[in-house]
This record gives sequence, structure tokens and C-alpha cells, in this order.
Amino acid sequence: MALSTVNRIITLFDDALSAVSASISMAETEQLGMLVHHAMESKTRAYHTAAHVFGMCEAMNPRQVLAALFHDVVYYQLDGGFPQKCRPLVEGFTRSEGDTLVLQPVDTDDTAVALCMAVFGFAPGQVLPLYCGMNEFLSAVVAARLLQPHLKPDDLLAVVACIESTIPFRQPDADGHTALQRLAKRVEQQYRVLYPDSSAESVQTWVTQLVWDAVKLANRDVSSFAVTDPGLFLSSTWLLIEESNAPLKVAGMYNLQEYRHGLTRMDGFLRGLDPDNVFQQFQGLPTDDEMTNLRTVARRNIGFASDFLGAKITSIAIIEAMALCTGTDGPISMFLGDIRSTYGRPDRVDDFLPEAPHTEVLNPDLLRVFEKGRTLESSNDLTTSPITAFVYRYIGHAGTQQALDHARAMFSGAITPLDFLRVLNRDMVCDILRASAGIAPSRRTALKLLEQTL
Repeated sequence: MALSTVNRIITLFDDALSAVSASISMAETEQLGMLVHHAMESKTRAYHTAAHVFGMCEAMNPRQVLAALFHDVVYYQLDGGFPQKCRPLVEGFTRSEGDTLVLQPVDTDDTAVALCMAVFGFAPGQVLPLYCGMNEFLSAVVAARLLQPHLKPDDLLAVVACIESTIPFRQPDADGHTALQRLAKRVEQQYRVLYPDSSAESVQTWVTQLVWDAVKLANRDVSSFAVTDPGLFLSSTWLLIEESNAPLKVAGMYNLQEYRHGLTRMDGFLRGLDPDNVFQQFQGLPTDDEMTNLRTVARRNIGFASDFLGAKITSIAIIEAMALCTGTDGPISMFLGDIRSTYGRPDRVDDFLPEAPHTEVLNPDLLRVFEKGRTLESSNDLTTSPITAFVYRYIGHAGTQQALDHARAMFSGAITPLDFLRVLNRDMVCDILRASAGIAPSRRTALKLLEQTL
């Protein structure tokens, strides 16, 4: 037997709050749990869900658990604004300017927001940085306002600092100071304000222990980058693609170009990501050897995912070019078939494809993921990639990367869709044309005529 999601969240709150001797009733704890449940189980979420929170909380101390429970409650651009239950807690001190949020001055007695601004290093009049702390800051404000009546000041400071540490992928500043070193300075300043009579040694001990807690939580938040199974990393990446691309949330409805845009955005992000900035370190935690291993695995996973996405983009570009040469863009299911159907097993393009030749050099691990599937299921896409596997087998790893360069030229308008198809292996393209003709009755004649022009 297992607790329901909302009751599991309530239990995590109850255990953590009891452990820090918080003065709070079970009715109030229940309200906290329902707020987090409402935010995390939104239909807009695919990766940043309650399941992600549960993974964050495992084997963590009470203050880390409280931070984990709140750290993603606000995801402004994903949720299309503030979650309904969080809105009253975050609206009063921000002003919307187009697609941005600007911090407003806060009342002197609004100590919860003032604490968050100090810990994050933000100030009134500042545009909240969309990809460098906006959501974490707003989530911290929700946590601070709700927990302030019940926690000791140092516990509240610790929770806010742990949430700040989950801002991902930050590089050292111009002076070489890491994000956690900068956080430690701001935390130390706030701790001295709270406890001005503390000795320098006790302050330093408290700050170091707190930032160690923060680095453990921050690295847990990005732990998928260190998994040894690249298929599992790809599964996490795929959930992020679905989550951040609204059209992909309805299986069978998204168009070829919508699908391709989702892939290319994630591909661009991964190719621009420095593996050395994924995991964080503070005063020997993790150790240098552990950091070397984490960075090595992250680099391998990022490279593997980039190759995977590049091959997926190449194969979908072929279908997109075929669609544009025979009419207009259309639903991906029109050319490749449905993922699933209530009427039985749907026809899919791979049912009409011949066996691809085995003549080129391949990455066997990559081919295995294309043919056997990513580790976790997706509700909106096949976990296997049959059309990509066919292309990859046909033209090999180097050929797929070369075809990707041509595909990008088509996306930019440098070459036409027909020119793109013509630079590819003709036999491979014709096999795919015939297979899609077996799926798309409205394009069958046009696809056959296109084959004759190649």
C-alpha cells in the first residue's frame, strides 16, 4: 500500500516541521501540503512534478526537505504565470513588464521578502532573471512567507539559502568566485544580522554546514546528469522537452515543425551547456575526485544526448522536407502514424520500411536507444525512434551528422526542402517516401511524384 501523492507531501512536511520543533498545527501543515501538491501536479508539468520532489527529499535533513518541497512551486514561464494558490503570496512585490517581472520596493515590515532578496542578492527595480533565479526566488518567497510564523530565524534562513542553491548551471564570476561562495557571503551577512553576538568561529561553522547542506540539495536537483545509464538521462531530457513545449503535450496533435522546434531548442541548450557548471562544490564537498567523476559522466551524458537529438532532428527534417515538397506542414501522425489508438494497433511508418543496410560506422549505444527505446515511458511520444534508427543505420554516425548540417541549412532557408532531400542518399529517401505513402493517403500521389523528381 502507498500513500496518495498529496498525503505523502503532507507527511514530508509534518516530519520535517516536527524535526525542527516548528510551532504549527496539523491543519496548517495540511494546507502547506495541498499548496505544493496543487503547484507540482499541474497539467503543465512533466518533469518538475511531485515525483521530482520526492527524489529530492530522500535521505535529506529537515531543512533540506522543506527547501526541496518548495523549490519548484513557482515556474512562471511553464505554468503561464503564478500557480493559483501561490498568487497572493508573490503578486504584491512584482510588476509585469511584457514578458518580464520587475521587483518592487517592499514594506519595511515585510521581512520574509527582504530576507529572500538579501539571500539571492536581488534588489527593487531589478528585472528578475528568467533563467538565473526568477523561479527559485519566487518559490523561496512562497516558502518564507508561509514558514516564517513557524520556524526559528536561522531555520528559515537555511531553507531560503538551500532554495537559492538550486539555481542551475552558474559559472564563476569575473573574480573566480563560484555561486556557492557568493551565497555563503550573503548567508553570513544575514546570520550576523540575526545573531549579532555570535563569535566569528560559530558563525563560520554554521555557514559552512549550511552551504554543505545546500550543495547536497543542489547536486541532487541535477543528479540525472550523473546517471550511468544514458537512456535514463535521455528520459529526463525528454520530459523537459515535453514540459517546455506546450504543443507536444497532446499526443498525435503536434505538427512536424512544432516537434522539430522542441528538439532544436533542447539541442541548442545542451550543446551550449558547460559540463563543468552542472555540479557545484564548496569547501571540499564533494571531494575533488568526486567532482572529476561527476563532470566526466555529465560530459558523456550531454554529448550522448546531443548526438541523440541531432539524429532525431535529422530524421524529422526528412519528413518535414517531404511534407513541404508535397503540400504544407501537418501533424506528425499524418506521416508517421499514431503512437497508440483505441481501435487497435495503429499503422506506423516503420511497418512499411525495409531493413536498412549495415554498411556505415555506428555508435552501438546510440542505435540501441533508437531501437530499444529510452528507459522511461512517455505519454506523448514513442520511446523508440524507428525512423531515426532507419536513417542512422543507413548513413551511419558521420553521415547523420553531415545530414544534420544540411537540415540546419534548410531550417535557415539557405537551401530548399527539395535541395535538402537531393543531397541525401537517394535510396534511403525513396524508402522513407514509400513508407510515408503507406501511412498518408492524402499525400500518397504527391509523395510518389516527389520520388520521381529525386
